Amino acid sequence: MTLKEVTSRKDLRLFARFPNELYKDNGFFVPQIVSMDMDTFDPARNAAFEVCEGKYWLALDDKGKVVGRIAGIINHRYNAKVGQKICRFGWIDFIESQEVVHGLLAKVEEYAREKGMESIEGPVGFLEFDVSGVLVEGFDQIPTAYGKYNAPYYEPLILNEGYEKGTDFVEYLVTVPKDLDRFDRFARIISERKDVHEGTYRNRKELVKKYADGIFDVMNQGYSRLHGFSELSKRQCEDLKRQFLPNINIDYVSVIVDRNDKVVAFGVTIPSLSKALQKARGSLFPFGFIHILRALKHNDTIDALLISVLDEYRDSGITSLIFSKIGHAMNANGVKYIESTRELEMNHNVRNLWGSFENKLHKRARLYCKSL
Repeated sequence: MTLKEVTSRKDLRLFARFPNELYKDNGFFVPQIVSMDMDTFDPARNAAFEVCEGKYWLALDDKGKVVGRIAGIINHRYNAKVGQKICRFGWIDFIESQEVVHGLLAKVEEYAREKGMESIEGPVGFLEFDVSGVLVEGFDQIPTAYGKYNAPYYEPLILNEGYEKGTDFVEYLVTVPKDLDRFDRFARIISERKDVHEGTYRNRKELVKKYADGIFDVMNQGYSRLHGFSELSKRQCEDLKRQFLPNINIDYVSVIVDRNDKVVAFGVTIPSLSKALQKARGSLFPFGFIHILRALKHNDTIDALLISVLDEYRDSGITSLIFSKIGHAMNANGVKYIESTRELEMNHNVRNLWGSFENKLHKRARLYCKSL
């Protein structure tokens, strides 16, 4: 085995494609769109590089075939926020080989020491919205489009390299209730008591124009205490708009505003794209985009992507307004299930939200850490 740093567009394509090749015969794996992943890894196209730096490596066997990949990342803004010198490893995938895992992690550790870092954590991406964690429970479940599948052998091979268990992420499968009367009643009470209501917008363009900036302000405050999160810059917010806007159905979005039309809470859910991405097989063309468009219009499952509430409205029951609006849309459109995307196990506010419904914790992913 040899390790090769990614230095060309050709190498970057191999890096992005590797998991799609590794798991091509696995029925639970959801291929990512290679071109979109390549944009994520490109400093010229990803605003995360305003606050991050990183390198990527490929592991090659003696015939030059890719058998592993890994990224080494330093998020300078997050390190400054927590007062620590942390290097992240991310986008790690590999065949079942201790030699390959050792080589990949050793290369990131070497990079971290060169940069003066004192610890390693991962798998973590550049920002909170990149996929994080190694799947440790739920190998018989299809992940969301914003999750990631990996084989069961990942955890033991990583632990063998001296890493320890860190933070866990959990995912729930929630059954959408047919009877929303109690949510509607509670929503009316909270609306009157807190003088808040659903914002008005007729389409995606108007939603973004009126409320996008307020949504990101609420997100920056609400997510500020979460592990791994660093405040989003204006350019990073613009990147997220471009990434998520094409997939948004305003029926599945709720924006709660006060009497001055200021955003105080929001929830964004989108139709599940997992099965569509499996059919697309890593490419939008020639037919991948058709599967995605169909999934956005006809789906019995939606993914709970983002939810946040300003601190002064936390624990007020304001999330009942969010679910009342989105819940009626789900029932009208035949949606049966909500998939929670990966959320930190200690994020009790979100976990309490799902406690109001019939739910099942069916996937768990894990971060690992190591002192240098």
